[in-house]
Amino acid sequence: MKIMDFFGVGGSFMEYYDMDFSADVVLMGQDGPGHIAIASGKTKVRPLGVYHGKVDNGLSVVMSVKHGPVTLLSVVEQRDGSLFFLVAQGESIPGPILEIGNTNSRYRFPTGARAFVNDWDSHGPAHHCAVGVGHVADKPRKLATLLGIRIELVC
Repeated sequence: MKIMDFFGVGGSFMEYYDMDFSADVVLMGQDGPGHIAIASGKTKVRPLGVYHGKVDNGLSVVMSVKHGPVTLLSVVEQRDGSLFFLVAQGESIPGPILEIGNTNSRYRFPTGARAFVNDWDSHGPAHHCAVGVGHVADKPRKLATLLGIRIELVC
């Protein structure tokens, strides 16, 4: 998230939680950290009676990412402890989302939903990543070069 924020493109925390095969999109979001600079409309805080499946109360940040080009970034740890950047570019698009009190949006990738998930997961990332607005894969590519680490662009 901090890397994407440093690039000036946002940096909201997210993971995929659903796929709409008919529309060929991936639904991604996360409760908690959201970057208000990339929100579509107002960001809201809403109380929840059941918080992340646990019986208790909590607050949730509710927003969607602005529609348009986006870039995902994950910092992946390899078996030997070294790191690399995993990057994908797609689009945040309008459409129905689950009303679960989280920050969430619909994303379309040029490779399609199935191929994106298969390609992304084949690199072994943690299930969380960061999203920023715009197609900015050149920014993490330049940073990876400066850091001397590898970068994988899945789409």
